[in-house]
Amino acid sequence: MTLSGPPVPDDHDRAPVIVSTVGSFARSVLDERHPALIERVRQSTPYPPKQQRALDALLAEITEGVIEPLDHGEPGAEVWRDEPYHGQRWPDVPFLWAESFFYRKLLAALRYFTPGPWQGVDPFAPFKNAELASSKVDDELSALDRLPQLPAEEQDRTVLHSSLWGNRADLGFQLSAGAEGLGDRVPGLVVDDSAALWQLLAVARPGKVCLVADNAGPELLPDLVLADHLLTTRRAATVVLHLKPYPYYVSDATTADALACLDRLSAASGHAADVGKRLRQAIMSGRLILRTHPFSCAPLPYADMPGDLRDDFASATLTIMKGDLNYRRLVGDRHWRATVPFAEVTAYFPAPVAALRTLKSDVATGLPPRTLEQLDATGEAWRTSGTHALVQVGV
Repeated sequence: MTLSGPPVPDDHDRAPVIVSTVGSFARSVLDERHPALIERVRQSTPYPPKQQRALDALLAEITEGVIEPLDHGEPGAEVWRDEPYHGQRWPDVPFLWAESFFYRKLLAALRYFTPGPWQGVDPFAPFKNAELASSKVDDELSALDRLPQLPAEEQDRTVLHSSLWGNRADLGFQLSAGAEGLGDRVPGLVVDDSAALWQLLAVARPGKVCLVADNAGPELLPDLVLADHLLTTRRAATVVLHLKPYPYYVSDATTADALACLDRLSAASGHAADVGKRLRQAIMSGRLILRTHPFSCAPLPYADMPGDLRDDFASATLTIMKGDLNYRRLVGDRHWRATVPFAEVTAYFPAPVAALRTLKSDVATGLPPRTLEQLDATGEAWRTSGTHALVQVGV
């Protein structure tokens, strides 16, 4: 089995796969972010000498060497054994694959999968826990008390856009009863198919909604509020929350992270506590299902998803993909023309799909030509700065 995907067909030459060319955003991730992350992990947890040496070796490999395969004794190494990218320079292979394999090698260095005292220790937990415990989260959860006071349409918009923007300090749950919609106050929202999303859920009998999570901590809290909103307004009879089966990218949400967020909601007061209580009951009654799948940590686009995952999404009224990485995997991590229709590049998806995505990488689709012209004219790094966002729907 290989995780590199099938050969790229000729008809995708118009949208080449993103690699880490000199001066690109992808290259800055490999050259700057990954070495910095190794140091941050090293400083946050007192790993013993064996793991420290493994971190040193990984740092040397990504900065000076070529891609080395996982050790034969590493649990799960056989899945990555036949990759065609071994022996190549990290910047020369597809960026999505390089990122994914870096994180897999980081977990191997820290003996995350190896039986012993360090098995299952999340190296990113200190970062996630600190964010979740911050006083800023207290303020946002308190602000949730104003949500029930808003008109129904405004509640829809506020909950959806809070999930979209995640833990941005100037948004989150900063609600104001009777104010304009949150979306109306966000100039960085460059595509907004929110109306189409709600219409899809309105015309069908309440069924299953798949919500594919992205980050943990303060970004997962509004996702859980969205799940509660879908259930309480009967837009969904069941919400399936797709989580990572193990730590993947730095902040990616696992089952443990979802439970920590539920505890944070339940320990709050007011409306936040009500949401936490309802969601706990929803899990116990089967209306909120926490689900993991190995493909969630694969360096492949969703076009290559296995049959059981495809069947899961096919049976949903709507699948909502959260975040930048899921977006890259949904449309393909390619240099698309930013005006290529979102529905065209997601036509393979087995049922309606929506993307709630803050832009933090080069990939973009579905922008109106005039919007693209205006964004490019600013001279800003709008594709990667996290200051712009998309709500897109493909049916």
